[in-house]
Amino acid sequence: MAKRIKSRPQERGSVLFDIVFTDGSRASNRRVPAEILGGLDGDEPARQLIAEQEEEIARKAGRSGRAIESLTRSPIVKPKPVA
Repeated sequence: MAKRIKSRPQERGSVLFDIVFTDGSRASNRRVPAEILGGLDGDEPARQLIAEQEEEIARKAGRSGRAIESLTRSPIVKPKPVA
């Protein structure tokens, strides 16, 4: 039986981001729908959506939200070829 190769997130309509917060903590692979990105704003809509997600996570955890220092797209991992 052939091994299944996972599809990349960009093919499913979302983009992954790595975030560094002002307190020095990091979060990886935050998923953002691809349709809100692009245009003149670039990745700024992703920053707004991730900030909203962070506020919701913080509210559920009972702590204060963290401010985003930097936001970068996660590197695309190429699937290994099936031999």
